[in-house]
Amino acid sequence: MQYLRWLLLPFSVVYGFVVTIRNWLYDAGFFKSRAFDMPVICVGNLEVGGAGKSPMTEHLIALLKDGNKVATLSRGYGRETKGFLEASITSTASQVGDEPLQFKRKFPDVAVAVCEKRVTGIEKLQQKHDVIIMDDAYQHRAVKAGLNILLFDYSNLQKPQFVLPAGNLREPFSGRWRADVMVVTKCPTSINESNMTRCYNKLTPLSTQPLFFSSITYQSLKALNGNEQQVELDEDTTVFLLTGIANTAPLLSYIRTFTSHIIHHKYPDHHQFTTKNITKLADDFEACTSAKKLVITTEKDAQRLTLDELKDLQVYVQPIGLKFLNQAQPQFDKIITDYVRQY
Repeated sequence: MQYLRWLLLPFSVVYGFVVTIRNWLYDAGFFKSRAFDMPVICVGNLEVGGAGKSPMTEHLIALLKDGNKVATLSRGYGRETKGFLEASITSTASQVGDEPLQFKRKFPDVAVAVCEKRVTGIEKLQQKHDVIIMDDAYQHRAVKAGLNILLFDYSNLQKPQFVLPAGNLREPFSGRWRADVMVVTKCPTSINESNMTRCYNKLTPLSTQPLFFSSITYQSLKALNGNEQQVELDEDTTVFLLTGIANTAPLLSYIRTFTSHIIHHKYPDHHQFTTKNITKLADDFEACTSAKKLVITTEKDAQRLTLDELKDLQVYVQPIGLKFLNQAQPQFDKIITDYVRQY
């Protein structure tokens, strides 16, 4: 399939040229980029799909929320609403998007807003908040963030870096040099110095761009209603994995450390699960003769599911977090808190 995509390289050249000109027009001041007199932190990536933006955003919220009035601002991908909207605990994914709803449910005291026009969103939030974290906004040049954190998926970093449609980049790889901080995410915990050096040589960060490495941490399973559950997975367990995320490889690898019996119901990123999807899952679950069987889904996917749909199934949510490697979390956190203290 990748070789077939390479046939689209001429279109990628055109797309890359257009994006490069757009970025130049912002850099040169022909297009307006609005700066705000408050800490605005942008979390983003160059690729289409997941690079661990949600765990990073949640890390920043947890780091800053006790000493600041923090708000997060997202576009709200996949929502059916328009304009500025602040999420509540009773919001739905169709109203605010799955990731913002995840943030709100995990941090109910933190403001979570969505707005496709980030300038408008910040204008509405800045009166009552003193730190704004923009999720997935690296290409949103209309806002000049004070601190840009750029994420790279470890498994994709050594692959050819082509822009859409031949590749997966939203903008040319050179766009990385706008970042203030780079983080290689989803690294294997056993990553060695040689592989870190390969990443460094691929990214060639400037002297002003600190580079960090992080891995995924998997936490205790929770019930779909959010309650923690004592669940033991072993080789006798059959796991029905329900996903609608960009990259399922790390989660599959993790579950395989417990059991090889995995039946994966895989759908595209941000997929809105239908009655037909759930019926197929329920039928497969009922037909399974394993004495130990359960359904596992991701935190993001759980926002697009309801208890009523899955009441007859044993459904558990797999929370994740991030862990900085080389004991670098204090250094990373200091960069963030020092930036916020400037204001």
